[in-house]
Amino acid sequence: MSAMTGRLVLVTGASSGIGAACARRMAREGARLALWARRHERLETLAAELRAAHGSDVQLAVVDVRDREAVAEATSELAARAVPDVLINNAGLAAGLDPIHSGDPDDWDRMIDTNLKGLLWVSRAILPLMVARGTGHVVNLGSTAGHWVYPMGNVYNATKFGVKALTEAMSLDLAGTRIRVSSVDPGLVETEFATVRFGGDRERAAAVYRGFRPLSGDDVADVVSYIVNLPAHVNILEVVILPSAQRSATVVDRRPDS
Repeated sequence: MSAMTGRLVLVTGASSGIGAACARRMAREGARLALWARRHERLETLAAELRAAHGSDVQLAVVDVRDREAVAEATSELAARAVPDVLINNAGLAAGLDPIHSGDPDDWDRMIDTNLKGLLWVSRAILPLMVARGTGHVVNLGSTAGHWVYPMGNVYNATKFGVKALTEAMSLDLAGTRIRVSSVDPGLVETEFATVRFGGDRERAAAVYRGFRPLSGDDVADVVSYIVNLPAHVNILEVVILPSAQRSATVVDRRPDS
């Protein structure tokens, strides 16, 4: 039996990609789910799927993590039912791929507000509940972009380096509690990530993953599952996961005939 059976797992950015993959994996393991995202229709579709396939107990909330008041309200509603055993801080995005001297400040705001401040608002709301109860596990979805800077990644890189720093700081600040903190930092994962980054340009997004086999959301969810199922005395602070063809942010073995 999975250690997640009957546990409550909160996933942000749950309507697609890695977030939806984590929700499916946790549902398969018998977890109760709280799923937050901006797109209500997608959340409802996912919840219906999980209830039909696994009989999952799923609670939904339309939450933009950039909105501190919305996060606080959703947390209050959730806490009236139960405190999450696991928080998967997945909500995040990249917007644009431009040199810093010609980047769009609106894109910068979206990335900083989502990737850093959104993670902070959710963590600040949920962690006191975990600390008061005395148990919990926070899993932050970072990125190899928080380990290796790449050309024109600038602000996105900065936000993911920030997630790495916040994960380490969170872990230190929670020393003496029984709260575990982990970061899962994937390389190239084929989701809607690139499509969002390129403003809906699917052809340009597809080129990012051409010529090799990228990770899937399920691959990342497998790693998250491994981490949260470990015994309570074991914590993985950080794990980097790459497709075999990728060796750094810029070194990817792409086959010309693929």
